[in-house]
This record gives sequence, C-alpha cells and structure tokens, in this order.
Amino acid sequence: MTSAPWLRRPQPRPNAAVRLVCLPHAGGSPGLYRTWVTLLPPEVELLLVCPPGREDRLDDPLPADLPALVGGLGAALSPLLDRPWAVFGHSMGATVGHELALQLVRQGHRPPVHLFVSAREAPQFHHGGTTHLLDDDALCAELVRLGGTDAALMAMPELRRLVLPAVRGDYRLIETYPARPDGLLPCPVTALVGADDTELTAEEADGWRQWTSGLFQRLTFPGGHFYLSDRPQEVVSAVRRRIAEYTTASL
Repeated sequence: MTSAPWLRRPQPRPNAAVRLVCLPHAGGSPGLYRTWVTLLPPEVELLLVCPPGREDRLDDPLPADLPALVGGLGAALSPLLDRPWAVFGHSMGATVGHELALQLVRQGHRPPVHLFVSAREAPQFHHGGTTHLLDDDALCAELVRLGGTDAALMAMPELRRLVLPAVRGDYRLIETYPARPDGLLPCPVTALVGADDTELTAEEADGWRQWTSGLFQRLTFPGGHFYLSDRPQEVVSAVRRRIAEYTTASL
C-alpha cells in the first residue's frame, strides 16, 4: 500500500486504531509535526501531508487551485481509510483538511472521527488577500511577522530560492479560494487558537460551529499564530484526549 509522494509515515503503526492526518500551513512542510510521533500513543498512526514544492517534491508542479490540491491528496489518502481517521490542519492546512474531509465523505468514504482546525477562520469569514503578489522581500517579511520562520534564514538567498515558490504558490491557492464548501460534516470539530494570534478573532474561530452536525469546541493556548510549535505537548495532549473520546466509545 503506497501513498507517495503526498504522505509521510514517520513511524508506521499497522495495528493502530486511528490514523491522524496532519496538514501544514502555507509554504509549510511535514516537519511542523514530526515531533508528534513521540507524543502520540501506539494506537494513533501519524500521516504527514507533503504538498508539492517542498522537501523531495521541489520539482513537482504546484496545483492550479485548491480543489486540485485537495483532489490529489484525496486520491493518495483514500487507500488508507480502512480504519478510523482524524484530520489536523494548521492555518491554510485547516481549510484544506476541511475540504478534504467533505470530498472524501461525498465519495462514500467514512467521515473522519474528528476535524481539528488550527489558527484558521471559518469559511464564512474567509479573508482572501494579495500576499502572493508581494515581492520576495515583502513576502519574507510577512513570514517572519507571523512567526514560525527565522529571519536569519529568510536572509539567505539560496534558501529563498528553495522555499519561496511553494510559499507564494500556497498563498495564491488560499487567497483565491472561493470558500464555498458544500455540506456539513457529521464529526466533532475542534478549533484551536493562540491567545495572541492577531490573524484570527474568537468569532472567526467559533464560526466553524456552523460546519458540523456534531459537537464543536474552541481551545485557546498561550502564544501567537504558531502557538503549536511552542507548546507541542499541550496541543498533542488535547488532540489525544479528543481522539480517545471516540476510540474508547467505539473500538
């Protein structure tokens, strides 16, 4: 069973009860979540999404739009839905994860047991934007402002050449995303936010309540837009507890 090149399995757990699919932010890579494998119990297998344009996919063409991205990922993930699964997406990854779950449910696959949307406004509050049109210096400055990106690294011309195409491409996808999801998910949805995240309001996070027929909860952590990088233990513990609520009841 293969899902390359879209998915990474840092520690295969063929007997796991649940698979947790983690999606990065715009321009991000699977590295955002690699430490999670040591924080999750053996019952949970981590699947890390690697979109085109990063790591060993630098030469892969970037998707034309967000539906194309979701379609490619969905095709790769489908063979791995032979057991319960959950989705965690950060920032742009939350939007991709939501659309991915909706697409797979429409195709007849089992719904996820939980959708975790991190640092992202609900679709009805989608901002759009023109960040993808900035020149390289301004784009790097925006990445540093958001946190999660070292200013010294962004000053290195060779690194810029490697990472900025994927960053710009992802921003183009999310900023031109029409934000018209179709249908409700039947699973619980948890919105996770940083208390000091200037990119998101409580109202925008709570708007995810409208996209599920299941339970909704908002969790707030100390920190800004990349709060999860500073507090991985706390975030993973929260995710574990909510996944366990399902597995204890149903498996």
